[in-house]
Amino acid sequence: MVDLTTDYIGLKLANPLVPSASPLSKDVDSALRLEDAGASALVMYSLFEEKIEAEEQQMERFFYQQAIGHGEADSFHPMPDTIQTYQEHYLEHLQKLKGALEIPVIASLNGTSLSGWIEYGKQLQQAGADALELNIYHLAANAEESGDVVENRYLDILQELKRHVSVPIIMKLSSQFSSPIHFAKRLEAVGANGIALFNRFYQPDIDLETLEVLPKLELSSSSEALLRIRWTALLYGRTKLSLAVTGGFHETPDVLKALLAGADVVHLCSALLKHGSGRLTEILKELEQWLLEHEYDSIKQLKGSVSQQHAIDPSAYERANYVQVLDSYSSPAGVLR
Repeated sequence: MVDLTTDYIGLKLANPLVPSASPLSKDVDSALRLEDAGASALVMYSLFEEKIEAEEQQMERFFYQQAIGHGEADSFHPMPDTIQTYQEHYLEHLQKLKGALEIPVIASLNGTSLSGWIEYGKQLQQAGADALELNIYHLAANAEESGDVVENRYLDILQELKRHVSVPIIMKLSSQFSSPIHFAKRLEAVGANGIALFNRFYQPDIDLETLEVLPKLELSSSSEALLRIRWTALLYGRTKLSLAVTGGFHETPDVLKALLAGADVVHLCSALLKHGSGRLTEILKELEQWLLEHEYDSIKQLKGSVSQQHAIDPSAYERANYVQVLDSYSSPAGVLR
C-alpha cells in the first residue's frame, strides 16, 4: 500500500490533492462530494474586501440615510428585521463547512487595506478556519511604484496579520516578481507558513466593435502548469516554506511532475469545474497506480526527487534549457522555412 500522506503548513493531509478556491465550495453538498472523492483539504472561495465595502455603501444609501430631510418618507424603505450581509454569509458558510467536513478548511482572503486584512483575517480564524490563504491580487500598474515597494506591501500585510492570528498563513503569489526565490525567503523570515504558485491574472479583452475593455474568464490548461513546476523545482530545498502549486493541473502527469519538482500539495480547480468531483478520484487512483508501478512507497519518497537540487541536469531548469528548446523546433511538413 502506497503512503499518499503529505505534510502541508503543519497539517497532515491524506494526500496532496486539494481543491482550490472556486464556486464548488459555495455549497455544502458540493464540498461533501469533494471530500468523498478524496480531497484532503478544501480552500474556500475568496472573501473580497471590495464587496464588503460596496455593500456597506449601499446599505448606507438605501437604509441608514433613507429619510434624511423627508419626514413623510420614513417608511418608504423600511429597515428589514433581519438582513444577512455578504460578510456574515461567508463566515456562517465557513462554520457550516467546518461542521460538515472532516478535512481542513482553508479560508481565502482578498483584501485591499491593511486594516481589512487584519479585521477579516481575525474573523475567519474565529469562525474556525484551519488556515488562511492570502490572495494579494496586486497589479503593479503605477509607474512610480518600484518592485521593492510591491514586495514590501506583501511583507507588511503578512507581518501585521501574524500579530493577530495564530493559524498558518499561505501567501498566494503571482509569477511576476523579479526574484521569486529571494522573495520567498523574505516571506519565510516574516513568518509565512507556505506559498501557492501562482495566482492567475485574468486578462481583460477588447471588443473590436464597441472598443470597450471587457472582463474575460478562461479556465486554465495543462500548459500553464509548467511555469509552476519549474519554480517549485527551483524553490525546493532553498526554503522551509510549504509549497503549493495552483493553475493548470488537469491530468495525473501534471500532478506527478509537480510532486517530483517538490510540491507538497497540488490545487485543482478548472479540472473539477469541467469534469466534476469525480475527476479528483480518477487522478488519485492514477497517482497511486503510477507510484506502485514505479516502486515508490510514499509521496515523501517521490517529493522533490527531480527538483533542481536533485535533477540529473540541474541546468535544464535555467538558461541552458532555453537554447535547447528554441533549437528543437521544426516546422510542420510542407511549410517552407
